[in-house]
Amino acid sequence: MPWDVLTDEQRELRDHVRTLARERIAPRAAEIDASHEFPWDVVELFRDQGVFGLLFSEEHGGTGTGTLLALVAIEEVSKVCATSGLILAVQELGSLGLKLGGTEEQRAAWLPRLASGEVLGAYALTEAGSGSDSAAMRTTARRDDREYVLDGSKRFITNAGVAGLYTVFAKTDPDAGHAGISAFLVEPDTPGFEVARLEEKLGIAGSTTGELVFEGCRIPESNRLGEEGTGFKLAMRILDRSRPGVAAQALGIAQGATDYALEYARTRETMGKPIAQHQLIAAKLADMETTTEAARGLLYRFGQMADAGVPEAELTKASAMAKLMCGDVAMEVATEAVQILGGYGYVKEYPVERFMRDAKITQIYEGTQEVQRLVIAREMLKESRAFLLAGVA
Repeated sequence: MPWDVLTDEQRELRDHVRTLARERIAPRAAEIDASHEFPWDVVELFRDQGVFGLLFSEEHGGTGTGTLLALVAIEEVSKVCATSGLILAVQELGSLGLKLGGTEEQRAAWLPRLASGEVLGAYALTEAGSGSDSAAMRTTARRDDREYVLDGSKRFITNAGVAGLYTVFAKTDPDAGHAGISAFLVEPDTPGFEVARLEEKLGIAGSTTGELVFEGCRIPESNRLGEEGTGFKLAMRILDRSRPGVAAQALGIAQGATDYALEYARTRETMGKPIAQHQLIAAKLADMETTTEAARGLLYRFGQMADAGVPEAELTKASAMAKLMCGDVAMEVATEAVQILGGYGYVKEYPVERFMRDAKITQIYEGTQEVQRLVIAREMLKESRAFLLAGVA
């Protein structure tokens, strides 16, 4: 890495994950993509090697090595297999509700099991008619004595059918907009809960993406995360922390595509010399490496900010910028990698067509690129207003 901000301990852990990715996961990547089957063997590898623990504090059975290293781990795995990198990113996403809004009892009950990988997590916010517009959700949670009864459905939920714990958002006050949303923990064997369907997708084919249905699904009051009506704020806090996980996945795709295209260009000859020595190809490779490194700077900056304990309000823009930059770079770089390989880049024998398909989703989930731009602009306006008010004062 040209600019290595990691400590010696972090570098050692990064190299361990990198070795696992290259030696154990890379040989499986094409098969995972072709079979469309969830890679439980990769989950078992992460469990055995303590990789899930990189996402958690020592208090709850993790390594306590921080956000930056967690992002680096996702990046390293995603360099060879975006589906496998997503397993780590979603384990963080599915755990953040507990980390940020759970009681001590809830954290003690679930976080050690998530840190070991015994249980996989999932985050259920999106519905068929409410993606970026959370206030339009229709899933409800009606209080009945010391229980809640959930009715409705969720769509495009990663880890559907494989998760052992779902963080589900529902309206406890259907007329209150964002202020009527609450968050709940739902286990997959709860009566009235089922996974209705799994989607066939363009990329990340080994990851399950599905529809959840709740019909009179009863959960105890103790499964509520935070107070009633605080679910939307919790959901946004979670996304601020989880978007960089998708950014790390995207960054890994970009670096993996760049590395493969470079190796191909070094060995493929035309007109008597490697195509890497032709100016147009060399320029593409230079741009791919530069934009990938620039994206890495934004992502690692977020990790450093989070580890330094920067106030959450200051993480929102940094999170959105990292996700925006990394997602766009992944798509651009993967497309250029296909172009460099020419006809070979378009066939499944070579991994760059998979990188290209996998890259697209990083511009869509955890908030579309359009939403990221709105978030960044909104935060800029807040900063500008605060600056002006400080000047007046």
